[in-house]
Amino acid sequence: MRASEIGADISLQATKVDGIYDRDPKLHSDAICFEQISFTDALTTRLLGMDSTTCSHCLDNKIPMLVVDMQQPATVRDAVRGKKIGTLVSD
Repeated sequence: MRASEIGADISLQATKVDGIYDRDPKLHSDAICFEQISFTDALTTRLLGMDSTTCSHCLDNKIPMLVVDMQQPATVRDAVRGKKIGTLVSD
């Protein structure tokens, strides 16, 4: 909600893993990380490890979301510099 309130171009979503995977990467070493996925696909396949309300709000407000690992010290810097990290969720 904050992203839409301040007119942000993108929402940075902090998680414990470095993106959205097809299954839990902590339990499955062969889990596949998506570089990009649509909001619709993420919601219908329940891939997001977050509240679906957050995803729906970004979708409704046309705000892309970058899902990243906030346990890594350089995450915010890399995201701001445009480095390819995490998973971009958009439609």
